[in-house]
Amino acid sequence: MADLKGKTLFITGASRGIGLAIGKRAAADGANVVIAAKTAEPHAKLKGTIFSAATEIEEAGGKALPLVVDVRDEEGVDTAIKKAVDTFGGIDILVNNASAISLTGTLETPMKRYDLMHQVNIRGTFLCSQKAIPHLKRAENPHVLNLSPPLNFEAHWFSPHVAYSMAKYGMSLCVLGMAEEFRKAGIAFNALWPRTAVATAAMDLIGGPDVRTKCRKDTIMADAAHFILTKPSRDFTGNFCIDDEILKEAGVTDFAQYRFEGVEEKDLLPDFFV
Repeated sequence: MADLKGKTLFITGASRGIGLAIGKRAAADGANVVIAAKTAEPHAKLKGTIFSAATEIEEAGGKALPLVVDVRDEEGVDTAIKKAVDTFGGIDILVNNASAISLTGTLETPMKRYDLMHQVNIRGTFLCSQKAIPHLKRAENPHVLNLSPPLNFEAHWFSPHVAYSMAKYGMSLCVLGMAEEFRKAGIAFNALWPRTAVATAAMDLIGGPDVRTKCRKDTIMADAAHFILTKPSRDFTGNFCIDDEILKEAGVTDFAQYRFEGVEEKDLLPDFFV
């Protein structure tokens, strides 16, 4: 089975949640993981910093480089990419995981919140991709993975939270366009999205602590990402993957491992956009 030993992953928003889970799964292979996130000091409500994430990466078997990065800041992203290349000799994989969310209607969405979602989700994804591509072109099996949904343009996915939906679909449009733009360069651009809600600290904030019992563990996204990122980049690009579907392709049949004890499949909350 292919692995990520010696590969360098640049993961945005990797101080906690799905980004950290993907990093830890790669670290188990012996990968280098750049933790590019904003949280250097403990957050009042969200557990984890780039430094605690680095400890977890190293305990999992990888090498970690924690960097304070705001994906909206071009100079900051430039500096972080350069530091990653200087430290590990290049970049093999970019994971655009950083995201901002506000599940609010049009009249209830302050423009400050609208701007934040679009600057982090769309602009941040575009910017990090743009800065990483020259280095990915030199990698043996280069991948970009966006944590964004399949392009399902149905009105009911937009009407409750137009601003958020636009921002997340913008990340997916980057996959659609860049996969074709860089096909000849051999860089894979794919999207990954969960079928159900995933247990993270951010989900606790949105739905309360009890919501975890209706979520899958973040390891399902980590395993799905690992399967995608170990595929030949020239053969697998421009895909919008759902976590359990891609894992079935990988031969996984036991999905109980991704549920909390006592939780049945029928109890899981479906995610947005699927």
